Order: sequence, then C-alpha cells, then structure tokens
Amino acid sequence: MEDPEGPRPTGRFVPAVLDRWDVDDLRGYIGELRAEIARAEAEIGRRDAQKAAAEMFFKRPG
Repeated sequence: MEDPEGPRPTGRFVPAVLDRWDVDDLRGYIGELRAEIARAEAEIGRRDAQKAAAEMFFKRPG
C-alpha cells in the first residue's frame, strides 16, 4: 500500500541556497521552517501521548 503523504524522506534536510534571496524572502523562509518544525513537534507530541495511553492500557497490575 502506498503512503498518501508520498515517500518518506530518505535522509537529511537539504538546505536551500540563500545567496541570492532578499531579506523578505529569507524571513518568509524562516517562517515556513518554523511552521514545519511546529508541525513535526506536534506530531511527536501526538505519538508520545498515544504511546503513553497504550502503555497505561496494557500495564499489568502489581
């Protein structure tokens, strides 16, 4: 089954070449990066919460 989000990243982040960007473009790029970081951190939070809930559900008494 194919992932609806597309292929998973295969490695590291590839930084953009910034030499010819003006300051407004750079600020916009930073905003996009911050939004993507926040999205990734939110996903980590969701997964951590799911894992904690599963661990509590399957925890054996005693």
